[in-house]
Amino acid sequence: MIHPRCSIIIRCYNEEQHIGRLLDGIQQQTIAPVEIIVVDSGSTDRTVEIAQQYSVTLVSIRPEEFSFGRSLNLGCQAASAELIVIASAHVYPVYRDWLEQLLKPFADPQMALVYGKQRGNDVTKYSEHQIFATWFPDDSNLNQTHPFCNNANAAIRRKLWQQLPYDESLTGLEDLDWAKRVMQLGHRIAYSAEAEIIHVHDETPRRIYNRYRREAIALKRIFPQEHFNGWDFVRLFVTNTFNDYYHAFHDRVLFKNFLSIPVFRFMQFLGTCRGFMQRVPVTSQLKQTFYYPRGLKRHALSQTSNSRRAIDYTQREEVVLEQIRH
Repeated sequence: MIHPRCSIIIRCYNEEQHIGRLLDGIQQQTIAPVEIIVVDSGSTDRTVEIAQQYSVTLVSIRPEEFSFGRSLNLGCQAASAELIVIASAHVYPVYRDWLEQLLKPFADPQMALVYGKQRGNDVTKYSEHQIFATWFPDDSNLNQTHPFCNNANAAIRRKLWQQLPYDESLTGLEDLDWAKRVMQLGHRIAYSAEAEIIHVHDETPRRIYNRYRREAIALKRIFPQEHFNGWDFVRLFVTNTFNDYYHAFHDRVLFKNFLSIPVFRFMQFLGTCRGFMQRVPVTSQLKQTFYYPRGLKRHALSQTSNSRRAIDYTQREEVVLEQIRH
């Protein structure tokens, strides 16, 4: 029996536009064989049909039972490899050695978690490009001293997950919570700038608000000492909007992003403020809203020079267009 080099968990809900591209990118990786586990939470489009065209294990979860932690725990239970890769269904790798670069730091036996670089594409809001550039810099850090990470593009050790399952009650940031707990046990976290993916976010203002609100609710639980008040909302909205305008001006894209920048930042920090103010328990109705609506340092947009050849997804896009026509 051939054992997979890693198990890849893909969480999805109505991702028919994206999941095929991710699965194509996985097939072109330098690491093989891999085990692919798709955790679907009630998709009503062609997501499952597309996924089943590939060699995947399908795990289903009812929408009313969904949380990010629960879907990950179900996926990890189905995994057989020692190293588990976690990827959102709306990401795709830039290079063929994405998995290789993501798993390389696990040569250190104390390494518990590695997360990789994220960049946006042509539908990404300008402010989100700036967030990606800030959160995911161009230089790797193989011994990170804080628990920040992101499960849209990450890998963990299965034996550590068995000791510390994901918190299923959190409304988000289950990755940061897990990283905090493994670091407290003396394990290490790394960031790999070479393990790059494109993260497709094309959200309405309402979805931006919901995303940051649920993450703030979770952050308050993980770090009870943290606070976010009205003054923080005003201060961060103004400074981040100004910062984005500054970068957009120098990138010569200010005019086309003039309105989207303040809208994004307003919804981001309004959601954060409301999340920190949340006093009542998170009800099933609120979960439905969250999960199923669907300094002046210059940060360059996604134009990182690299000698590696990027994966060509052109053929996949032509197939998708042909399917849509028929």
